[in-house]
Amino acid sequence: MQLLPIDTDAGEFTAQPITDEEAGAMFRAVLNLFRLWGLSDGEAATLLDLPTRTYARWKAGDVGRLGRDGKARLSNIMGIHKALRLIFREPERGYRWVKTPNTAFGGRSALEVMLEGELTDLMRVRRYLDAERSW
Repeated sequence: MQLLPIDTDAGEFTAQPITDEEAGAMFRAVLNLFRLWGLSDGEAATLLDLPTRTYARWKAGDVGRLGRDGKARLSNIMGIHKALRLIFREPERGYRWVKTPNTAFGGRSALEVMLEGELTDLMRVRRYLDAERSW
């Protein structure tokens, strides 16, 4: 979620919901990211919690309406991508990292963790990366 100022003098912020237009743009960006990560349509559908047929239809351009969970999934995936771009100078290293076994995940890759299918699995990988880049 994007934080927008509600009172710039006081420096307070409030979370604004992701609009359908923003979600559509994120979906298109995530499609490209999934290609760079080398994901199958089944894996991509799992990360987005969509039936494979629905994912294929959306991928072809017939994007349906995303609910809060779908928008949260897109937001977390984009956050993972952003963190990887900040951690790795070479984008290819970040793309490969997603499938690389990691001791932080018990020897599993971040992708294996995310493919467990829950929103919290995406959040777990994002929190890990956010903590790593804060060093």
